[in-house]
Amino acid sequence: MAPTKILKTTGIWAGGLLLGLSIPYLPNLSSPCLTSLIGDIPMSDYYPFAFPFFKTPTNSSAADDTPKPFVCDASHTYKTELVSLEPLIIYIHNLVAPIEIDSLLETAEPKFAPSQVTKHGRQQQTQDRTSSSAGLPRDDPAVKCVLARTRKFLGTMLRDGWDEMGPPQLVRYSSGQRFNVHHDWFEVPQWAPDGSMRKWNRVASFFAILQDNCTGGETYFPYAKPITTPGPWGDAMWKGEAARKPGEAAARPLWREHEEGGLAFRPVRGNALFWVNLHANGTGDIRTTHAGLPLESGNKTAMNIWPRQYYPYE
Repeated sequence: MAPTKILKTTGIWAGGLLLGLSIPYLPNLSSPCLTSLIGDIPMSDYYPFAFPFFKTPTNSSAADDTPKPFVCDASHTYKTELVSLEPLIIYIHNLVAPIEIDSLLETAEPKFAPSQVTKHGRQQQTQDRTSSSAGLPRDDPAVKCVLARTRKFLGTMLRDGWDEMGPPQLVRYSSGQRFNVHHDWFEVPQWAPDGSMRKWNRVASFFAILQDNCTGGETYFPYAKPITTPGPWGDAMWKGEAARKPGEAAARPLWREHEEGGLAFRPVRGNALFWVNLHANGTGDIRTTHAGLPLESGNKTAMNIWPRQYYPYE
């Protein structure tokens, strides 16, 4: 082959190779015509060249950081202990599951604001209640899950199609904060939010602990009485079935007899108190008066659930 022909062939081959190596960089050129030529050429995740001998398989087992949606566990179980009959107080172990607690706290976190109370029909702040509160939407998946469980707990206390589970509220206490003695029922029943001529009151209360990294902060019922009195030989009162935590020498009682009378319940994550607020005739039971004793240190977060009982049209 003539030298000129060899050089020409070599030049064509070299030019083709150079063009092939330059294709991946053509999108950086300013000419719209050149850019449009490579719009559908696949590019490797690891190399600037799209030829098969440069391609490295993508790692399909990489962790997925997408948050997983909350799924309600309908098989979740809890255990109850009857504490007082006058008024009726029931202690509930493991009412709220850890995954539900995490979801509820995440939803409520940006909503916390200074707590208020209802006085003379108006919402207002007071030094009697120095905590923070956050309302929760009833259509939140974790809220719906917990409300469905507590609705089943109530059984025939609520009438389907007439009474309802009220919107829940989270309350948070930090060091020194408290809620002085109060009751959850309204002295004057409230008008129905749907504009009808019905009124309602809080027939019962659930108070579930979500965070218990604290000291102090007991829930105190001054009028609560143990079901049985101490025996003639000074037998100790039953103070709840408590598990011993890691590092503790012995299991601590879940509640105690308060030095001024009544019962005081310490906060335990996942556990709850339930009590009935109204007498059979719909009037409030003053014996359900209770208080959130001052927190000594740390933080306590709890969930209030107030089932609503509606009165007939007037």
